[in-house]
Amino acid sequence: MSLPHDAVALPRVARQLGWLSIALGIAELCAPRALSRTAGIDARPTTVRLYGLREIVCGIGILTSRQPQRFLWARVAGDLLDIGSATAAAKTGSARAGRRVLAVGTALVGVGALDIYAAGVTASSRTGRHNSVVRPLRDYSTRSGFPQAPDAMRGVALADFQMPRDMRTPEALRPYPTAPDKTGKSAG
Repeated sequence: MSLPHDAVALPRVARQLGWLSIALGIAELCAPRALSRTAGIDARPTTVRLYGLREIVCGIGILTSRQPQRFLWARVAGDLLDIGSATAAAKTGSARAGRRVLAVGTALVGVGALDIYAAGVTASSRTGRHNSVVRPLRDYSTRSGFPQAPDAMRGVALADFQMPRDMRTPEALRPYPTAPDKTGKSAG
């Protein structure tokens, strides 16, 4: 999967929803019956698998498209379809199943709200109404930090540098002086 070169500009919530969509789609493809049982609904495995394909397509579209807001709006439409399907396929009679369907419906409404938010943020950031990139107040990119050119500054700090006493090698750890050579200077 190749991400577009401007994928960095994709809002974080939209990117996360893309990955969530892919993960949910894979779960719906691989275990439709278990997912239906867990949700407390009585749905055909083929229907759940088709919903899984929809989720995967939307997720890949969000992550790779230059206009991911279209796929986010497709997720919103899918959320509405999921809410309607979950309500219609709810197992009746059991209070426990009713609580599960209520929990699934609440989760779908919450994810739908996130999808709407992400679609709005993505659309506004693409049109320039919402700037997600923080720009610095001043541009220091042309400065090096040196008062002169780096070549002119090389070695200048060493000209008047005095080693602090606490950073000097202690007398006991200094090497012994070597014997002077013929000129009278010490070799070390």
